[in-house]
Order: sequence, then structure tokens, then C-alpha cells
Amino acid sequence: MRRPHLNLPPALPLWSLLLPGLGLLALGLAGAFDGAWTLMAAAVGLIAAVLAAVHHAEVVAHRVGEPFGTLVLALAVTVIEVALVVSLMLAGGAQAAALPRDTVFAAIMIVTNGVVGLCLLLGGLRHRVVAFRVDGTGPTLAVLLALSVLTLVLPVYTTSSPGPTFSPAQLALAGVASLVLYGAFVFVQTVRHRDYFLPLPDADGTAPSSSEHAAPPSNAAALAGLALLMLSLVAVVGLAKALAPTLEAGVRAAGAPPGVVGVLVALLVLAPETLAAARAALHNRLQTSLNLALGSGLASIGLTVPVVAALSPWLPFPLQLGLGGKDIVLLVLSFAVATLTLAGGRATVLQGAVHLVLFVVFLFLAVVP
Repeated sequence: MRRPHLNLPPALPLWSLLLPGLGLLALGLAGAFDGAWTLMAAAVGLIAAVLAAVHHAEVVAHRVGEPFGTLVLALAVTVIEVALVVSLMLAGGAQAAALPRDTVFAAIMIVTNGVVGLCLLLGGLRHRVVAFRVDGTGPTLAVLLALSVLTLVLPVYTTSSPGPTFSPAQLALAGVASLVLYGAFVFVQTVRHRDYFLPLPDADGTAPSSSEHAAPPSNAAALAGLALLMLSLVAVVGLAKALAPTLEAGVRAAGAPPGVVGVLVALLVLAPETLAAARAALHNRLQTSLNLALGSGLASIGLTVPVVAALSPWLPFPLQLGLGGKDIVLLVLSFAVATLTLAGGRATVLQGAVHLVLFVVFLFLAVVP
């Protein structure tokens, strides 16, 4: 008997349709049952949802073009990340007063050192020298630096409230400033100077990846990909939240600082963007990788700080946004190195190795402060 043939669009292979459902199924099991098998199913479902999210994000990106595609993934992941942080913060009480700070700082270190370093290393190993547009990466890094200092460093030195906190008026100002700067970045990236964020062509003027020559998916395939992307991201964040108590228990059992929870949350939520950026670097599209990495860091601050600022009047504890001395040193060092790396428009494996070493140092000092 002849088997029935599924006429699926090339952009939507069967596995890409099944993996979001697998992630949602694992999420349902995690909510209904307890035990080691449930945790294993949640971990498998999380991996499946991450792979599906990356694929469908690339489908959408291929249809709408750059930099809109990377913006879609960055915004989608960050919106759900904010929801996860807020829910964990409300459930954790006063012990979670520093969770937004820890998660945002971890996200910045992950994207500026981990993701950028990984992309530079992979791209440099395969293509020797990778190129990008300084006109796009330089201003983006400047906005990220300004937001990081205004929201994570300045609270340490203000005197209107005790400890590393903002007063209500200062927190409102930080929230408005974050929205304004992020809104200005999105306007420049998508409207005013969109060409600054497009991938560089090859020397012969063609696109840098063979995938760029493929016909873009149809509108129906792109809409289906967008819907499946949202479902995949819901599964990613839901499963990350389901695994969070286990992570917190593991952190306490290991005697690690509470800030490690924020690092783990950021690592889980940023997994789709990390994988997508690494794949772009392997295809010699480093500009796309940098759009994802730096854009994710901007979205993390630009959306998280306004949301927690708006919720702060209803919280029974003050938000601790200011970083400690060790973390401020790492933040300044990371931005200094990133400035030197992104100033020339070309990079090799050396720059990638420097960023990855800084990332490993960050992870080690998060566990052993």
C-alpha cells in the first residue's frame, strides 16, 4: 500500500511541527506530576522547544528579512523572560528582591561575552576572518552600556534610599529612560538606518550564506512559523519555570550564592537566541549574530526594568538593582573588551577566545564569589 504523502512547505518539515507539541506535552506533564521522570521529560521537552524555536525564528526571519527577523526572536524571548522573572519574583517574596538584577546582569554577560565569543570563535574557525557593520554594532553597544550603568551601577551610588536601591521617583525615571532608549534603538534598527544592521555581502556582492538564495517561505508558512515560534517559546519558559524549583534546590544544596538562580534562568531562556546566533555565525552572517546578541541584551533591560518599576508600588520589598563591586568590575571589563572587539568591523578567533574566557570567569565567580 502506498503511504500518504504530506505536502508540507519546505520551511516546515514534520519534525518542526512535532517538537513544539512535544515541549507543550512535557510542560503539561510537569504541571500534573512530580518525580525524577517528570524532570527528565521536562529537560527533553525544553531541548525540543529550543530547537523548534530556533527553526521557526529563522523561517520568520527569512520571510520578513533582516533585521526584523532577529528583532522578532529577541522581543518574543524577552517578553516571556520578563513574565518568568516577574512570576518567580512574586512567588519568592523578599528573597527574590534581587532576582531582576541578577537575571538582567546575567543576560548582559551571556550575550556580550558568551554569545559574542562563541559566534566569533565559530565564525573565525570556519571563515578565518569575520566581518560586520560598525555603523550598527557601535551605537547598539553604546545604548547597552548606557542602560547597564543607569540601571545596574547607578543605584549603588544614589543616596535617596538605603542600600543598592532606587527611590520610587528614581526607579520611575530609570524605567522611562529604559523605554525611551530601547524605543530609539528599535526605530533606528528597523526604520531610520535599517541598512546598518543588514548582513554584509561577499566580495562578489552576493549574500554570505547559501540559505539567503533560497526562495522565502510563503505568507502562510511564515504565519504558521510565527505561531509555532510563540508556542515553542511558551514551552521554553514554562519548562524553565517548572525546572526552577529543582535548580533552586540544587543551588542551595551546593551552597552556591542565590544569584546563581538568575544566571541559570537567563541561560535557559536565552538558549534559543544563542543557538540561532551560533548557526548564523557558521554561515558567515556575523552581523545577524550580533543583532541577536546585542539586541537581546537591550531588550532584556529595556523591557524588564520598566515592568518591575511599574510593579514596584505593589511589592512588599524594595528592589535591589545595584551590583556589587565584583560584578561592576566584570561589567566594565566586558564593555571595554567589547568596544575594542567591535570597533574595527573585523574579528578573528582571538577576540572570540577573550570573550569566552571572560564568560567562564563570570560563571566561576557567580558560583565562587
